[in-house]
Amino acid sequence: MRQWKTLKKEIILDHGKFLKVEKHTIELPDGKIIHDWPWIVAPDYVLVLPVTDCNKLLLFRQTKYAVEGTSFAPVGGYIEQDENALEAAKRELKEEMGCEASEWIQLGSCPNNGNHGGGNGNLFLALNARKVSEPIIDDLEEMEIVELTIEEAEKKLMQGDVKVMSWMTMIAMGLLYIRSDYR
Repeated sequence: MRQWKTLKKEIILDHGKFLKVEKHTIELPDGKIIHDWPWIVAPDYVLVLPVTDCNKLLLFRQTKYAVEGTSFAPVGGYIEQDENALEAAKRELKEEMGCEASEWIQLGSCPNNGNHGGGNGNLFLALNARKVSEPIIDDLEEMEIVELTIEEAEKKLMQGDVKVMSWMTMIAMGLLYIRSDYR
């Protein structure tokens, strides 16, 4: 299969480091040209599912602007310009939960939207997570840290209590890994 080709890019909205919208001219594999393909430029990010040495998952119960009610969520944040994905995952876990982990497993990296960009998500499982300091609470949302068993996390996921697609993916991938023979 042939890839799509980007022939031209034009910024149509620049909202700083967190959001840009571009208009691309692209060529499809069959040669057809599309002149106004929307493309979202957003920073790459990490999502982390911490697991304690007692096999408890550490999640947040929190609010978000685009989510009605509360949702369960993993640790997450943007990758800074001077760090790689693993460094960002370790930083976010320490900042948001005050935890460190002795073993890190990268579960993959993928675009937020396959056709329109939006940054790449990097998924990490943080095993043997333990509290080492107080979290740095600077997010705009209210949140609380909760410990769930594997079964409780599966139930929350299946009941729709995880309300953001990337969070669902992180938690589901983490649970698949935990339940699999890959360990």
